[in-house]
Amino acid sequence: MSKSIEVPISGMSCAACAVSVESMLKETEGIQSATVNYANQSAIITLENEGVDLSVAKKNIQSIGYDLLININNQEDLEAIKSAELNLLKRNTLYSGLLALPVFLIGMFWMNFPYANIIMWTLTTPILAVFGRSFFINSVKQGKIGNANMDTLVALSTGVAYLYSSFNTFFPHWLESRGIEPHVYFEAAAVIIFFILLGRLMESRAKAGTSEALKNLIGLQPTDLIVIRDGEPIKMNVADVQAGETILVKPGQKIPLDGILTEGQSYVDESMLTGEPIALDKNIGDNVFAGTINQAGSFKFKSNKSKSDTLLSSIIARVKQAQGSKAPIQKTVDKVTGIFVPTVLAIAVITFIIWSLSGTEDATLRGMLSAITVLVIACPCALGLATPTAIMVGIGKAASKGILIKDAESLETGKKIDTLILDKTGTITEGKPGVKEVLWKSGIDSKALASIFYALEEKSEHPLAAAVTEHFAEEKTSIDLAEFSSFTGKGVLGKYADKTYYIGNLKWLESLGINIDKTLAQTAENILDNGDIVIYLAEDNQLVGVVSIADKVRETSKVAISKLRKMGIEVHMLTGDQKKTAASIAEKVGIDHFQSGMLPQDKGEYIKKLQQKGHRVAMTGDGINDSEALVLADLGIAMGAGTDIAMETAQVTLMHSDLMAISELLKLSKETVATIRQNLFWAFIYNIIGIPIAAGILYPISGFLLNPMIAGSAMALSSLSVVGNSLRLKYS
Repeated sequence: MSKSIEVPISGMSCAACAVSVESMLKETEGIQSATVNYANQSAIITLENEGVDLSVAKKNIQSIGYDLLININNQEDLEAIKSAELNLLKRNTLYSGLLALPVFLIGMFWMNFPYANIIMWTLTTPILAVFGRSFFINSVKQGKIGNANMDTLVALSTGVAYLYSSFNTFFPHWLESRGIEPHVYFEAAAVIIFFILLGRLMESRAKAGTSEALKNLIGLQPTDLIVIRDGEPIKMNVADVQAGETILVKPGQKIPLDGILTEGQSYVDESMLTGEPIALDKNIGDNVFAGTINQAGSFKFKSNKSKSDTLLSSIIARVKQAQGSKAPIQKTVDKVTGIFVPTVLAIAVITFIIWSLSGTEDATLRGMLSAITVLVIACPCALGLATPTAIMVGIGKAASKGILIKDAESLETGKKIDTLILDKTGTITEGKPGVKEVLWKSGIDSKALASIFYALEEKSEHPLAAAVTEHFAEEKTSIDLAEFSSFTGKGVLGKYADKTYYIGNLKWLESLGINIDKTLAQTAENILDNGDIVIYLAEDNQLVGVVSIADKVRETSKVAISKLRKMGIEVHMLTGDQKKTAASIAEKVGIDHFQSGMLPQDKGEYIKKLQQKGHRVAMTGDGINDSEALVLADLGIAMGAGTDIAMETAQVTLMHSDLMAISELLKLSKETVATIRQNLFWAFIYNIIGIPIAAGILYPISGFLLNPMIAGSAMALSSLSVVGNSLRLKYS
């Protein structure tokens, strides 16, 4: 019987790595199928039967430069391995940079410095042999299976430059005796290694953020709970409890499992699922969900799902799956190296052969120098800098505007976006319920009543009480209530100066025989039709006022949405709120497409349908409920005032929670992509022109043969042109 398992993988640094690992796993005996998840650094492996030994697969993966971590039993050990890998990469990048700087300065400006060649050799050797040795090891291992990637070109160009330079350093007379200047190219080898390591470090940090999002989601699941058996409370681990158990939840605790409330009443904060800030009244027969927070009284519920089957677990699984399905798009440089590397090698070999057969003076030596010149001038420095320099400038410019972009791919994706999905609460609105208006019965001393109602709500545990007290704060005076009582799901009452005062819902007041003023009742109906919440205020047996509560629309939302629509972006709003509220908000800000009553999985399905129609979708949200949608979207944008999970899951975070920043983001994305294309164009033009000249194509015509030193300078100039063009983006 087949069995599927998830196994971590270490050593993958690009999307091409995942392809190599996946291919090797599929070829291993006993493995039915394999899917490598580059985002999560793991593989889903389907075994032909449970008895398959993965040690063979581990050896096969190790043979091509990676590792299958089959002996990792817990998350802590895995995190320790990942942390060690990241620290090693940081060390290699830092030390190679410190050594490469003096090598570059000497090679470019101080070549006449005493013992310059020896100093450069001394500094460059550890860069290649220690800090950059992974490039050489991986290129050899990839070569064994017939693959060529960026590591191959890095290893060849730096290796040949280093060996040729080392020979000329210790045996300069061999070339001098033949009338040839023994130039060295240590600076080219050192600088290439440093820049490539720097790019790898940036990518590793982006992947670490993705893992953190999943870790935070998992952290929402309580580890312990209290089970009631034979009337006695027993503390147990969540993982050991199955469906059908009766569980006790106290105020302030997270609900550990999904289930149905069987005893008691409370208010439960479900914002992590719905995104809505107002806690829900829970009574017998209502559903409760794992990870949500009990705010008021204690209650008991019967679990109907185990830990692995809860709604929260489903969200975690969906986010993980979505991340895996959205593996980073292979960079343009990575796409061309598969052709570029063997082509350069072929040109270098052909160059050597043609020169050797040419019959010219010192033909073999000139052929060797020309072949080396080809490899030096074709080094990937300009190609490697084309994308990251533009991205670094673009991301820096975005950060100055309060837009934090997680990785390069995210910035590139922004150019393609044609549809934007907005969450309502915390995105279009402020995400905090507040009093819009208080309407009093005519002839009432509202100032005196406001103080009394402030004193009542100050003692209340209702989630909306804070909004009311904040509104009445200016009117508060020192009032000591003679009596105070709270009725969960109904309201509160208090006595002051021989009068009884009530704050609650209409149904409760009617059941108490409160006389409902027709004018106020009609006003309340109009407020409800607008999608707002209504709280009723009563004195003795008379309704004296109604309070309208709503989540306020951000001041800039309407202008921002209008600007996005002018840019050709189609704007949609998805919310877990009721239809009336959603319709009201959509009308206020100018959104034509909206859906209400949306659960996390509904938002995900909505995005998938748009993508199936050919749309490139960006999603903006602020809550845990948005995490799946943020990952499934082509571009996830989190509001800075939202949850950590939303920000970690999304590719972009708006620190000022201002929708105006989205138009800035999309504009900057287009400018950055244009700069990248310009950089790649000049990098390729440089190679297209430089490689034939390096091979000696001009020699039969003019007798000109490109000196390797000039080739090295041309390589440096091409890199400077790329960097300069990227810096131009900063001031555009």
